[in-house]
Amino acid sequence: MRSLRSLTGATGAVGAGCLVLLSAAGPAAADDSHDGFTIKDPRIIESSGLAASRAHPGVYWTHNDQDKNGALLYAVDGRTGKTVATVTMTGVGTPRDVEAVSVGSDGNIYVGDIGDNLGGTWSHVWIYKLPEPKKLGDQTVRATQYTVKYEDGARDAEALMVHPKTGRIYIADKKEEGGGLYEGPEQMSASGVNVFKRLGDTGLWTTDGAFSPDGKQLALRGYLGGVSYTWKGDGEKPEREGRLSVPLQRQGESVTYTTDGTTLMYGTEGEQGDVEPVEVAGAGGGHNSPSSGGSSGEAGNGGGSGVDGELKVGALALAVVLAAFLGLKRMLRRR
Repeated sequence: MRSLRSLTGATGAVGAGCLVLLSAAGPAAADDSHDGFTIKDPRIIESSGLAASRAHPGVYWTHNDQDKNGALLYAVDGRTGKTVATVTMTGVGTPRDVEAVSVGSDGNIYVGDIGDNLGGTWSHVWIYKLPEPKKLGDQTVRATQYTVKYEDGARDAEALMVHPKTGRIYIADKKEEGGGLYEGPEQMSASGVNVFKRLGDTGLWTTDGAFSPDGKQLALRGYLGGVSYTWKGDGEKPEREGRLSVPLQRQGESVTYTTDGTTLMYGTEGEQGDVEPVEVAGAGGGHNSPSSGGSSGEAGNGGGSGVDGELKVGALALAVVLAAFLGLKRMLRRR
């Protein structure tokens, strides 16, 4: 991941309870875990992506952004925080900067090797697709590698989302002044270059994102906040609904819905990284209406403007501290 350097302009407070999320009900999983947990595996020190397993309720897939042990995915039990499977991907070469993971309704796991610590200078990035293992345990799985470019040039990104109904892949890039949302081709090619087209601006320094299980909402998070959108369909700009109740974390890098769509799980980098649950307001209520967690003014900020509303996050003093810490981390990594 790239280090946090500055966050300027404030339009609202940060933290739980100050943001709004609309209904995102989906298929139920009887034994899905809705509690927070701590990742116990000492190998997982840079958990940069998080995805709820479809085949194994209560299990979450994660990965390091730069794993010295190889092209690995880790299956973590959401009840204990312990790793219950390590998957080694083959057929993908050497990953550069793995920043995202998403589980599709087609039974495949999609891994986004889409980060660019050089600030968006690599000519292309990669997406890896592999079948989600039917049985948990350490194993080697062959993946399909897709080459990806953007229609408007190279960029750094940390969020990859697979729509649960159409299977189409989306990427949100990461820019301090507000990035964009990109749509992949209807059919991905393993032999050619897959060009992702820009749908619009997000106005958010995005570190991860997720679709609700029913495909009706898109959640994008940053370090200190996030936004929920109503999904309008392939090729359409999603409509901004309101702000997400993103918990304050030491380095918020990931988010996923539980498989029943009632909870968003937020993860952070670092050893013993915590994954914190936030209930989706109104999930299962049968209608889309803002929760009482934010004022109508907050919910309406940018409403109706599509994905182009700009989100500026407060807590500038905290941002300065984070900037210093993450900047030092980046310097040490480059040595």
